[in-house]
Amino acid sequence: MRTKQRGLTVIGWLILLIPLAIVGYAGIRLTPVYLNYMKVARTLEQVAVDFRTGEGANPQSIRGSIEKRFDIESVDYPTPKDIKITRDGKAWVVQAAYDDQAPLFSNLAILVVFDKTVRIGGGGTE
Repeated sequence: MRTKQRGLTVIGWLILLIPLAIVGYAGIRLTPVYLNYMKVARTLEQVAVDFRTGEGANPQSIRGSIEKRFDIESVDYPTPKDIKITRDGKAWVVQAAYDDQAPLFSNLAILVVFDKTVRIGGGGTE
């Protein structure tokens, strides 16, 4: 008695593996972008801890602390000048809102938007 063979053909394997390969490649290309964001977020949280009471906190000292930590962590983008520092009542609000691109193929890239905000002196981190 003959039974039909079961399994995937070469075309079936290609249909299965090509999308998985593209997703895997995108993940590899996005990894440095997210690692950079984690450095930026960690830097802002450490600055918020350093100035948690708000004493001695002013835009120059906050930006100077961020700049030193960015140098240590080798963060090139965003620059310390791209970080917004505003006053909100008794607290300072430090915001890193930026976007980054991960190139995929020729003229195709993935755009990732980041927004990290911390409060200094009036309520901790958000």
